[in-house]
Amino acid sequence: MKQLFDFFFKGDFIWKIIILLWSMFMSIFASAQVEEIQKYKPKDIELYHKIIKMDSILFTAYNTCDMITQEKLINEDLEFFHDSGGLSTSKKELLESLKNNICGKVTRTLIKGSVEVHRIPGYGAVEMGYHKFFNKLEPNAKSYPSRFITIWKEENNTWTVTRVISLH
Repeated sequence: MKQLFDFFFKGDFIWKIIILLWSMFMSIFASAQVEEIQKYKPKDIELYHKIIKMDSILFTAYNTCDMITQEKLINEDLEFFHDSGGLSTSKKELLESLKNNICGKVTRTLIKGSVEVHRIPGYGAVEMGYHKFFNKLEPNAKSYPSRFITIWKEENNTWTVTRVISLH
């Protein structure tokens, strides 16, 4: 450590300038390597609007306890990943859980401007964004935005949910 101290404070002045310039160059070079994340713009605006509409239909049904619409929009080949509840692969069990635990108690709000939609060729689309849940049984509880990912499958012009990742 003493040698390093002597080098910087007792050594030749030109070395200090060279090291300073080299440090400045490296910090400028390193900062130029950081890429900025671009603001999302849908590549397929028609698909984007379709998925936003499907999301709205699904969660209007969720918020109003319309089990018939939810049943139509959830695919039999469901995988629902929840960071608290784990993995659910049963459409029937998910619908029963929604009916018994959510209906009339919880509502969901999509965070406007947070959604991205990307086509999955030959399958459908992936929707990613943020939403909030409001528990009517705990009206004073703070609701925080949480991330979600939904995989939509298109078959015969019909869209259904096959995969969900819900993080709170």
